[in-house]
Amino acid sequence: MSQDVHVVGVGMIPFTKPGANQPYPQMAAHATNAALKDAGIGYELVQQAYVGYVYGDSTAGQRALYEVGMTGIPVVNVNNNCSTGSTALFLARQAVASGAADCVLALGFEHMSPGALGAVFNDRPSPFDHFEQITDELVGNEQVPLALRYFGGAGLAHMQQYGTQMSTFAKIRAKASRHASNNPVALFRTVVTEDEVMAAPVMWPGVMTRLMACPPTCGAAAAIICSPRFAERHGLDRSVRIKAQAMTTDRAITFESRDMREVVGFSMAQEAAQKVYDAAGVGPQDIDVVELHDCFAHNELISYEALGLCPVGGAEKFVVDGDNTYGGKVVTNPSGGLLSKGHPLGATGLAQCTELVQQLRGTADKRQVEGARLALQHNLGLGGACVVTLYERV
Repeated sequence: MSQDVHVVGVGMIPFTKPGANQPYPQMAAHATNAALKDAGIGYELVQQAYVGYVYGDSTAGQRALYEVGMTGIPVVNVNNNCSTGSTALFLARQAVASGAADCVLALGFEHMSPGALGAVFNDRPSPFDHFEQITDELVGNEQVPLALRYFGGAGLAHMQQYGTQMSTFAKIRAKASRHASNNPVALFRTVVTEDEVMAAPVMWPGVMTRLMACPPTCGAAAAIICSPRFAERHGLDRSVRIKAQAMTTDRAITFESRDMREVVGFSMAQEAAQKVYDAAGVGPQDIDVVELHDCFAHNELISYEALGLCPVGGAEKFVVDGDNTYGGKVVTNPSGGLLSKGHPLGATGLAQCTELVQQLRGTADKRQVEGARLALQHNLGLGGACVVTLYERV
């Protein structure tokens, strides 16, 4: 059994730097209440909830939702690294599509600490032990934080194979800042130029400056997912539906290829995108707007190719020609992306959902992509999982 799935309500709070945020229950409650208000329903109509976060204790999802209401519904806690928010969305969509529920909440939040990401449990095998081993072998530079070595190493592999210039990553970051300047909930709204990105403090000589990396961020975002009959019964906005969605995890190529682009999920993203295109009967040329996982400018460039937005090896030309922004082939990250909006891990996928639903409704104000009908979301978590979602304006 399968039925259409509509996104009838979205909400998020402005993302902040660690230390400037409210505690996670308050952040999550504000985002949930915003999504309920946007949908025009009360929490008592929600039948299930999938709540995502990475850094938090067990059942923090219940604690967060107790601030909204205590209605006895199933609450499932979700952790899939940086793809946590879209994994919660994936599960919510499945529940509605299968007929198991008519109205479901997907919620994501993160209360992060300053500085680079690190392990919490050091007395057991790390989920990243294979990733660390191959990265040590291919990249070295153990004095550089691991996430930078992952994605910087992937960017370096592209530079070495195709002659891609470091300035191209700076162009991507500058584009993100221009988009974010029109987003009232973005963390960084100051426009920076390519030259300013290149002049920022160096994190990896010849590969990355500080402005090419997203900041640790706190925040929350949520979406209300429902069936057509529920939407009709309650008079809800059915203008946006999830047309197709796929989740993939790593295959052997991740490590066997000995290519840092594969280590950070190139084929995982490529496979998820192709499944979505096949299920929807469309191609990348049909997409109007994209929110993709730009945790580093390097990953945005690699993701253009993985998602089929340009040919493999053609990402630098895609950027230089301006095909990744307004007036080009497809507007990527109109929100400003993770680079400017911020990246609270559990909330990121649902913040992407919020932006794309607003785009398809035509309510994105100065960020609006005119005539947007198909919107693609790409959310990646190393360790690994990738979720690609296609939204359609009905």
